[in-house]
This record gives sequence, structure tokens and C-alpha cells, in this order.
Amino acid sequence: MESLYLLIPLSVVLVFIIGILFWWSLRNGQFDDLEGPAYRLLLDDQDEPAEARTEARPVKTDTSCNDLQ
Repeated sequence: MESLYLLIPLSVVLVFIIGILFWWSLRNGQFDDLEGPAYRLLLDDQDEPAEARTEARPVKTDTSCNDLQ
């Protein structure tokens, strides 16, 4: 019976701590995007980002063909 005097307040404090941590995670956006990480896992890592493709191969501009005007 004496152990209940310790365990009941301890469990109430633990519930409040868990509630505060859950509320904090909701307020900081931890559960905003539930499907995005699953899709990112399936994407191919070998694809280059668009910035890397444009820097690797610059676009050539030919100014000698002005006959279209």
C-alpha cells in the first residue's frame, strides 16, 4: 500500500511530462508532413538536382545566326 503513495503521483507527473512533450512536438511541426519522408525514401539518389545540371553544362548561345529576323 505504501508503494501506491509513490507510484500514483509519479505516474501523474509522467503523464504531464509526456503531454507537454507531445504538445511541444505538435507546435514545432513534427507531424506536419507524414507522407513526405516515405516518398523521399523511394526516390533515386543518383538523380542530379536541377542546379547541378545547369552548372555542369552551360547553355551555348550562337549570335552568328541572326537571319531569322
